[in-house]
Amino acid sequence: MARPDRLPTYSYAPPSHDDSYESEDYHEDPKYEFSHAVKDEETYNDFGHQEARDDDQTQGSYSVQLPDGRLQRVTYYIDGDSGYVAEVTYEGEAHYPEPDSSEERTVYAPPPPRNLYGAPN
Repeated sequence: MARPDRLPTYSYAPPSHDDSYESEDYHEDPKYEFSHAVKDEETYNDFGHQEARDDDQTQGSYSVQLPDGRLQRVTYYIDGDSGYVAEVTYEGEAHYPEPDSSEERTVYAPPPPRNLYGAPN
């Protein structure tokens, strides 16, 4: 088998600089709005979320119907590097079902210990 006189060479260089990435048209400030909501009477699912962002400022809220009947609402904002600032409120009054005293209750008792090797306990 013939051996080539010269082995291939490879060159590694940093990627070339493309000024199109630096233009203002390429980097737009983030700006969006969204919202969604679910209210299903059959499964008692009731929740929603909305948010709006314009550059470094974001504000929004989300809510969920709690099992105790209250609506929990979280309103938040983010202003630049201030971090996530939230306020949590509750609407309505918590309701808990009264236990039925005539209902028999089974108290759990663990089974007695067993010796797995057949020796008496």
